[in-house]
Amino acid sequence: MIKILRKTLAVCLIGLGLGILLVLLLPTTGWLFVIGVTVVCVGFMWLAC
Repeated sequence: MIKILRKTLAVCLIGLGLGILLVLLLPTTGWLFVIGVTVVCVGFMWLAC
């Protein structure tokens, strides 16, 4: 049960990060772009656990 919850959370994190990146395709605000990349990376690391 906990593994399913963790994977769901990881997929949500990846989706959130990709959403941030898609909204901010023009990286005029670089720090938001970095946050999006970080969220996606954390999601993939979470999935790998």
